[in-house]
Amino acid sequence: MEYTITGDNLQMVTCTLSEGEKINAEAGSMVNMSGNVKMDSHIVGGVLKGIKRTLTGESFFLTTFTPENGNGFVSFAGNAPGKIFVVHIDGPDFIAQKDAFLCSEQSVSLDIAFTKKLTAGLFGGEGFILQRYCGEGFAFLHCCGDILEKTLGPGEVIRVETGLVVGFEESVSYSIDLAGGVKTVLFGGEGLFLTTLTGPGKVILQSMNLRKLANSLVPFLPKPTSGSS
Repeated sequence: MEYTITGDNLQMVTCTLSEGEKINAEAGSMVNMSGNVKMDSHIVGGVLKGIKRTLTGESFFLTTFTPENGNGFVSFAGNAPGKIFVVHIDGPDFIAQKDAFLCSEQSVSLDIAFTKKLTAGLFGGEGFILQRYCGEGFAFLHCCGDILEKTLGPGEVIRVETGLVVGFEESVSYSIDLAGGVKTVLFGGEGLFLTTLTGPGKVILQSMNLRKLANSLVPFLPKPTSGSS
């Protein structure tokens, strides 16, 4: 499989498939495809896997795309302004936030992962349930805003505003800590908690999330009026 990512902040990934190759995608993420590509929506991995996907915010069904009578292409895009990034699953599992999945090769399995600490689930911005990617192949994930990718060394720490962690390799430790002292919490404007990621391993961060985007738009939304005109 070959792929090309086009666009800036409203990106689209186009995957070129050889005859017989298959790619699984989140329902509704396809934007265009060649005429010889066949679509088939079904429960990938069985009912239990379908239920697990719904717990992570994805659809119960996935759509499988397969070209017939030669090579074909199919393109996918996210549902909000942001970036598409590629994770090559070939070693440690990759853990990602809910709703990040866009599409993947059929050899990549999508499962669920639970946060290991109560505070991480309550205050981490991602909830108790995360997505786990395992197997071997390419997975395409979508985030809001721009992307920062870092590879942490053993014991190296990065602290991130909660909700802005897109994903990390399984070898990375994940916890939630207070942002600072009382004055920092009350007047710092950064919230009560920060996410702490400790290496070794790769982490993917985003500059924006849908909650922050929605909150920034609230002051500009029309306000309902009462009475008649």
